[in-house]
Formats: sequence, C-alpha cells, structure tokens
Amino acid sequence: MPKFTELDLHVALADQLEEGGGPVILVNLLCVAPEDVDQLLLAWSTDAAALKNQPGFISTQLYRGIAGSSAFLNYAVWESTDHYRAARLDDSARAAARELYPASLVATPHLFRKQAVPGICVA
Repeated sequence: MPKFTELDLHVALADQLEEGGGPVILVNLLCVAPEDVDQLLLAWSTDAAALKNQPGFISTQLYRGIAGSSAFLNYAVWESTDHYRAARLDDSARAAARELYPASLVATPHLFRKQAVPGICVA
C-alpha cells in the first residue's frame, strides 16, 4: 500500500478538499524505489487515462527528476476542487490503477491556485 504524506504541515489535503472554487492545480510528488520506476509509470498512466474521462479534468503532465532519479512530479489541472474531489472518490474509475501502484510509493499530493504577485505575475 502506498504511503501518503502531507506537503504542508498546517493544511492537510483533506482540508483543501473542503474548499470550493477553481480552477485548481494538483501537484503530487511521487517517490519510489529505483526498481519500481516501471511499475509506477504503468500505474500512473493507467490512473491518468481513467481520470482524463472524469468531468472537470483539464490536463496532466508527469515530470521525472534528472540523473536517474526515481522521484516524479505529477501536475494536473482541474476545473474546480469539487471536480477533483469527485474524481478522487470515484473508485470505479481508479480501481485498476490502485492495484498497480508499487508498495514503495510515497505520494505527497497538494492543491494550489495561481497567486498574483504585483509586477511579476497575475492570478
């Protein structure tokens, strides 16, 4: 069974799922044992294919750490927190992928929204 950790020590993912609004960005750091990289890629691609069919899904991209790293970053865009929550709870869509994730997986999911910084970027 994969292990889940919190990115923010003060705000849990469960707390974030209670807040409405959108759009939201899911950032999920995925770390596995080096020998489990191929299994993670199979599980993630199976999961992503199922999530692509869920209402509110916009896009996803997987990034891998360089130099042979077995750390990955999943970046997924959702129309709203409500859409992400519903997809996350839809066992029928994700059951196949859940069985594929390697036991060495440590996942650190967190939701984000754009932050405006005057003179630098807009929300």
